[in-house]
Amino acid sequence: MSFKPTSYQLLNVKTGRIFKDSGWDLKDPQSSENSLVRAVYANKKFTPRNDLKGLYRYAEWLPVQRTLRRSHAPVTYKSKGLAGILGLENLYITFSGFWNKIGAKMETCSFKETEAFGVCSRMSKKEKKILVVESAGNTARAFARVCSDNNIPIVICVPEDNFSDLWFRRPLRSCVKIIATPHGTDYFDAITLGEKLCADPRYFSEGGAKNVARRDGMGTTLLSAVEVIGRIPDAYFQAVGSGTGAIAAYENACRLEADGRFGKNNMRVYACANKPFTLMYDTWKKEQRDLVPITPEESRRYAASILAKVLSNRKPPYGIAGGLYDTLKASGGDMFAVTNDEIVYWMLQFFNKEGVDIFPAAATAVASLSHAVEDGVVKKDEVIMLNITGGGMLNATKDGFTLKKPDLVLSPELPEEDIIVSVDKLFRK
Repeated sequence: MSFKPTSYQLLNVKTGRIFKDSGWDLKDPQSSENSLVRAVYANKKFTPRNDLKGLYRYAEWLPVQRTLRRSHAPVTYKSKGLAGILGLENLYITFSGFWNKIGAKMETCSFKETEAFGVCSRMSKKEKKILVVESAGNTARAFARVCSDNNIPIVICVPEDNFSDLWFRRPLRSCVKIIATPHGTDYFDAITLGEKLCADPRYFSEGGAKNVARRDGMGTTLLSAVEVIGRIPDAYFQAVGSGTGAIAAYENACRLEADGRFGKNNMRVYACANKPFTLMYDTWKKEQRDLVPITPEESRRYAASILAKVLSNRKPPYGIAGGLYDTLKASGGDMFAVTNDEIVYWMLQFFNKEGVDIFPAAATAVASLSHAVEDGVVKKDEVIMLNITGGGMLNATKDGFTLKKPDLVLSPELPEEDIIVSVDKLFRK
């Protein structure tokens, strides 16, 4: 069966203008406003497709042109173990990872697979330019796996200090190139490197949070939960580095409310940070849209000290129209920040009570939920969705794995021309 591209338009969140997507629009070409654009789908009803596999079950609300191999959707189940120690009656866990017991098959063990499949499926099969993605770790692993499995040329920029996240169950194809920034650099430096590479028209940026395919791919976590629960949750918890996943969940909650069958969108979004990298948390607590100042040196030092390395972005989509600030305001949500010690504690508790290992970022969300319970922010009988954004590595790697060493280490301070020439040589080998 041939796949028919999803029908949708784009909405400028700031101005309300609706326009046709030219194929890879990351903003409204007729507006200078600092705003996200949002997909407006022709199908207003939540319509999971039983004829499509994996993530494409939700293709009606994904801005995709095609389907790709080896996709998998998040899995939601009602918690008993963790719910028991937290005293919650209706705790639903949406798990993105590798856990055969519940049918979770994401072999990179991260919900970043949802965004990788979303973005790569938005690309035309005839695309000749090379995709460029920047990552603090999990996104790199997800895009590398998806692009390798589907023979899509890509350059992935990561900090060299996050090299340990580049593990794979199978070796990658040569279409995937990993470029690292030197020891002591952070995610923002990787972004700078990618931006310089994209100065050459043969390369193009994935776009991060501005890419509707990334957000709507990640938003499938909420769709998974609502299929199981039958309605929009009262509260949503997720650890955030950029906040993109939390934004995406709220956007889908709005779509579900418009559907009319899943209740009012009263879902409070709770975003979670790892101390001391609390850029968005500090900004939110000051009740302001513009990010509080942080120097490159502070950012790198904080990023090096946190356990959940992926939660370290000094250029997040926080204040932009439709970004995390607006999401928290509109939903009546809040932010939490937890320590490394708390993260370790809840990693162990989750393993003991639910039976699977989880990543530090996911445990950040669990720790924050525990604070919300203690502080009376959530009630014991409320319907709560806990987004476990990564886990099951022990299951996925029990038969071994390989580490992908960077193909190049380049300083983000190099001139654009030097960076482009160096990367070009990799594709000519």
